Amino acid sequence: MIIKIDFNSSEAIYMQLRNQIVIGIAQDKIKAGESLPSVRQLADELGVNMHTVNKAYALLKNDGYLTLDRRKGAVVCVSVDTKPQNLATMNVGMRMMVAEAICKDISLAEMHQIISDMYKEFGDIQNGGKL
Repeated sequence: MIIKIDFNSSEAIYMQLRNQIVIGIAQDKIKAGESLPSVRQLADELGVNMHTVNKAYALLKNDGYLTLDRRKGAVVCVSVDTKPQNLATMNVGMRMMVAEAICKDISLAEMHQIISDMYKEFGDIQNGGKL
């Protein structure tokens, strides 16, 4: 697993870590059932505090991307059985993006294109690459 942290970014390091893991799962570079490095190991590899990695893992667990196992550590396990809840959460997150798009004069067609391109970029693993 290759994670690159931008220490000059305004985005918090734990969020960069969380987001890169989610993208890795979406791109099928990190597979379901795969164990992630321990908190200590990943912190050492990235040169960050263990609490930073722990916070990222806690968010991933809370968001339904990981389970924590005493023997295996953090294991990728995406919860898809809570689709109505996932849709509601996605709706809340997308609301601000749509508001920002409207404020910046980005059309609905342009937003559709952006989303379509992202699905293609990630290969839309869940639907066999088809939109």
